[in-house]
Amino acid sequence: MAVAHRIYADALFQAALEQGRLDQVREDLGDFVAAVEAVPELEALLTNPELDRAQRRAALEGVLEGADELVRNFVLLAAEKNRAGQIAEICREFERLVAQQERRLEVELTTAVQLSDEDAQSIVSQIEKAAGRTVEATRSVDPGLVGGFVLQAGSFRVDASVRGRLERLRHELARS
Repeated sequence: MAVAHRIYADALFQAALEQGRLDQVREDLGDFVAAVEAVPELEALLTNPELDRAQRRAALEGVLEGADELVRNFVLLAAEKNRAGQIAEICREFERLVAQQERRLEVELTTAVQLSDEDAQSIVSQIEKAAGRTVEATRSVDPGLVGGFVLQAGSFRVDASVRGRLERLRHELARS
């Protein structure tokens, strides 16, 4: 992640935290990013270098009417500094900061077969106990794993799959 994304996200995070509006800012920023991803014209508004700054600002003010003041000012500042096209990356970093503040760990749990809710909850409970944090897990299925699971939390990855074990064994044999 670029340093600029972290700086912008951290500035917004600190302002929202100081003003006690973290939840509202998070929601409104997430809504804005979702709208940008869903509406190509809005993305073009943010990224078109030929668009006059005053026109961009006026259009954004209309789109952001009703949004939290911090989010509105943040998006307008990002547009003014030619960072509006990077709002999604900044939002992801903002979400990471919020998760850290809330002592929440977001993980991706990939299994070879669909887990029952009870089995998935059991794994999540073990992760929570080990991490000492609340865990929010998204689940997916990859039959190519053959068996076991892969757990991804940020840049930390645990591969306890049959495919992963076979790959490690293959590398070991190749080095011998």
